[in-house]
Amino acid sequence: MTTGDRSVSDPVGFITDLVTAVDDRLTLERARSVITCVAGGRAKSRRLAAFLAQRPAVLTDGRSPAPRAVGDLLIALRKAGAEVSPPVCAECGTPMRTLQRRGQDWFCGACSVRPAPCAACGQLRHVSTRDRAGGARCAQCPDRDDRDPISVIHTVVARLDPAVDRDLIASAVSRLASRPAHQRKVAWALEAAPELLTGAGHLAAVRAIIPLIDALYAAGVAGIVRPACPRCGRVVRIDKPLDGQRVCRTCIAHTRIEECARCGARREPATRDEQGRPLCPNCLVTDPDNLEVCLNCGRRRPVSLRTPAGPICSTCPALPTATCSICGDETPCGTSRITGRPWCPACQRRTARCSSCGRTTAIISGTLTQPHCEDCTTRAVWHDCPTCSDPSYPHPGQCVRCRINQRLNEIIGPPSASLHPGLQALRHNIATAEHPITAMRWLKKKAVAPVLADLAASRRALTHEALDELPHSPPLAHLREVLIGVGALPRRDEHMVRIERFVDQTLAAQADLEQRQVLHRYTVWHLIRRLRQRNNGHAATIEQFNSVRQRTHAAVAFLDWLTEHQITLGSCQQADLDRWLTDATATHRQAAGHFIRWAHKNKLTSVRIGAHRWMGPTRPLDDQNRWNIARRLLHDDSLKPDDRLAGLLILLYAQTPAAICRMTTVDFELDSDPVRLHLGSSPIHLPEPVAGLARLTVSNRKGHATIGVLTPSIWLFPGGQPGRPISTGQLTQRMNRLGIRPGAARSTALFQLATEIPAAILARTLGIHTDVAVSWQRLSAGDWTNYAAVISSRPQSLARNTETRA
Repeated sequence: MTTGDRSVSDPVGFITDLVTAVDDRLTLERARSVITCVAGGRAKSRRLAAFLAQRPAVLTDGRSPAPRAVGDLLIALRKAGAEVSPPVCAECGTPMRTLQRRGQDWFCGACSVRPAPCAACGQLRHVSTRDRAGGARCAQCPDRDDRDPISVIHTVVARLDPAVDRDLIASAVSRLASRPAHQRKVAWALEAAPELLTGAGHLAAVRAIIPLIDALYAAGVAGIVRPACPRCGRVVRIDKPLDGQRVCRTCIAHTRIEECARCGARREPATRDEQGRPLCPNCLVTDPDNLEVCLNCGRRRPVSLRTPAGPICSTCPALPTATCSICGDETPCGTSRITGRPWCPACQRRTARCSSCGRTTAIISGTLTQPHCEDCTTRAVWHDCPTCSDPSYPHPGQCVRCRINQRLNEIIGPPSASLHPGLQALRHNIATAEHPITAMRWLKKKAVAPVLADLAASRRALTHEALDELPHSPPLAHLREVLIGVGALPRRDEHMVRIERFVDQTLAAQADLEQRQVLHRYTVWHLIRRLRQRNNGHAATIEQFNSVRQRTHAAVAFLDWLTEHQITLGSCQQADLDRWLTDATATHRQAAGHFIRWAHKNKLTSVRIGAHRWMGPTRPLDDQNRWNIARRLLHDDSLKPDDRLAGLLILLYAQTPAAICRMTTVDFELDSDPVRLHLGSSPIHLPEPVAGLARLTVSNRKGHATIGVLTPSIWLFPGGQPGRPISTGQLTQRMNRLGIRPGAARSTALFQLATEIPAAILARTLGIHTDVAVSWQRLSAGDWTNYAAVISSRPQSLARNTETRA
């Protein structure tokens, strides 16, 4: 393992080795204890280890620049008796037992204070205190105020509640601002602005005023008003300074939003990578370096809970407290899959000499004095299922399939002729699921069991219309797909149904009759009708649903603005449109352009708004990075084959995640040599190793759907719902984890291909529109205007061979 790897995987151990290499007087346990106390959490310990890996000489010279944690480590090690260098002042070189820091440099107490002009005498001197206006004061010119700050604060509060107890004020102020200087600052701020206590607390310059207001409000002092966050308006804790105000933590997080360098999500960064680029919390916890072995299941997973015994992942429950069958301690224990008895995590990792065979191996049963290995553990401790007597189930109590049948009897009832045939098929599919534990978890969902019980008892008809009456939720949508998968319900275009339901609800919410009629013409007779014509019998996609919803919201927002300003669509002038475009409260400006152009075309308004012409990709095109990632996907066998294939389809063949999600096994001709892929009207020959990845993906494809799958899926990338492909968002996330930005990568691939291939051939092979191919060809300055003339001037046989290869 390299130094860089160990500084990430075991930072405390790495630092311990560096310290003991400098001075071996400390024992490993003592050195590790001191380093653990200073290093703190995982992120801080890794930063400390990374710096020491780059500059280990700081342990012997004690010189900055260096992080504050390095100075604290040197001080702590010297207190423990280690012969390491103390931190030395960056200015005078004095060894220090405590340190001050400016930037990355350490200074002693004398050198750390910078002189500043005194606000009273004007002399350049060391700053001793600050006056009530925040100005610097030297030791000879303090801002004297001999009044008791507690009395001043009590006087201000008594103006609101004359009955307030002075002792209550004194207790709250002393707890929040213990030093007299801090108490004077609170008194000065409240005396200058008493409105801070009546709702304007977000303007407080002194931090202690906000918790003081909360304490007085909790004590029931009359007239005290807790301040609301000036940005979101919520009455919550506000202690974060922003633009001269104090705001809540959520609003601060919104101001820090950046695009994650790994997945592209726009969130507040949780950390930054080696290049200083932001990483979101999800990418931080799922980073392979941050995965740990779960104490319960033994898998490397993100840590959900840390216990004294070790980490536990999110899919494993916290261990219950029980008496370990091996060591006898009362501690959190799991259940042995072999003996069915509780055993603690320490005994699960314990090895000893077996009392029966004499081998030194893992302990499975017995006691600490009489341990037994797995081979010497007698079969008598294995438990058969008391219901089905399945000897292959090494768990105490009922097996999972028996518990599933028991749960199905409670929800649907036992198999009978009176049960609906579709529900009988569903019951059999659940009872014989490949992963019974997953099926059992699905049956426990609150949105599944009541619906199934109503369907079985005929309280609700087994139809799409009856399910549409229930509130939409992801579990209900999955249940519908399961019923479709087992044949209990016919398949329908779900996204088109959602579009129609959304449009109906939007039209019903419009009170103005004229506005409702215009929206009906636009949504029903333009958006939906054109969508049906474009799909030509194919199912609508989630992207099309989002597009219709966005354009409908934009039309409603524009019409509502016109109504608010007492303007109709017919009387709207160009000046009114310009005023709306510049109005700070206007929303959906870009999406509303589609509605305005439609209204102008249908002579409903005289105003016009120009369409945004595509002028090429907005992000930089990095062809070198594209090929670097492509080489990794071609040759890195540690990555999943389906992820490699999807990434190469984007990087090499300019496919969008939406198009890749809709690919089926029929699109690949695996029996031909070479393997051919149909993206458009003309197939593409796949070279090796892309062809090998295609064969491997098609043969090993498997979705996450456990229930409702009766036949193998036709999709190249099956999804989590039976009969459905993977969603575009899920595939995009998987590509982001590989460092692929699908939009930028596809643009780079199209730009490069357009310089090498004529637009007509590009459109036929990649399955894109000819106008799109021509636009990319013009953008890339690919000179194919005389391609047809060159072909026609060639000999007939050569031209025919060229067309055949194309």
